[in-house]
Amino acid sequence: MLKTDNTTKAFAPASIGNVSLGFDVLGAALAPIDNSLLGDWVEVADAEQFSLSCDGRFAHKLPPNSVDNIVTQCYEYFQKKRLALGYKALKVKMHLHKDLPIGSGLGSSASSIVAAFYALNQYSAKVFEAEVFDKNTLLKMMGELEGQISGSIHYDNVAPSYLGGMTLMSGQDTQIALNLPVLDKWYWVACYSGLSVSTAKARAILPTSYSMSDTLQFGRQLAVFVDSLHKRDEALAASVMIDVIAEQHRKALLPYFDEARAFAIQNQALSFGISGSGPTVFAVTKTLESAQSIQSWLAQHYIQNEDGFSHICKIDQAGTRTL
Repeated sequence: MLKTDNTTKAFAPASIGNVSLGFDVLGAALAPIDNSLLGDWVEVADAEQFSLSCDGRFAHKLPPNSVDNIVTQCYEYFQKKRLALGYKALKVKMHLHKDLPIGSGLGSSASSIVAAFYALNQYSAKVFEAEVFDKNTLLKMMGELEGQISGSIHYDNVAPSYLGGMTLMSGQDTQIALNLPVLDKWYWVACYSGLSVSTAKARAILPTSYSMSDTLQFGRQLAVFVDSLHKRDEALAASVMIDVIAEQHRKALLPYFDEARAFAIQNQALSFGISGSGPTVFAVTKTLESAQSIQSWLAQHYIQNEDGFSHICKIDQAGTRTL
């Protein structure tokens, strides 16, 4: 009798956290228009003893000890939750293909976490003929692991990477994230400079309190943006994509940010901002020609070393999926 192959491989896309106007509550998944995969993937396979192997462009940036790898921590957390529900322990080995740079502002840790949890849940479905955790519970677990790295639980990277599209965090345990309509004519130019910005450091640089006027502007912008997406009003949506919370403080960590913004706006960008904590920046355009012009400038002037890269993207509607 042939042995059943339960191997499961899951891919989780890169994401833009905050999307300028939605600090900690808005996120969007990215899909390069050249059909390349921008994100990490994780494989789970049968094994008598747990082990983790890694490869990929940025694998050399990972902790040398697999015990310290976030994917190992995902396995241990998933196993603990399974056992608490009375399930048998999983006997698996895992492999991480690390294509996203750490500290890039592209949801690198989120991508690994989401791919790991999704693969483990799908593997469980193969072996035990049922997924252990529903979508909302799994998302909550992803956010908790992400919080261990950034210093606080937030879902603006794990939610879009997992669910796909553009997501709004509800603040409710019963449905953590809501999918918003996507303006599919827009192009998103994402450019990683090659530098590294710690999420914890980027959060520490922010004020502990904000003025009433900034708070009101933040709320108005987010409300108008969500409404404009439902109405398919591209001009109105673009007009409120302004960061009043983080950008003015975080841009000091990003060399040539102001110059990049100026060029993008001069070349028909609808919006320009910092992806998550940075240093990745993004520009939104209505035409491919404009996107290509901005991408070319960023490649020449914003990228600082050989680790940097840029992609012209659309919003990834699929989210995490098996490969």
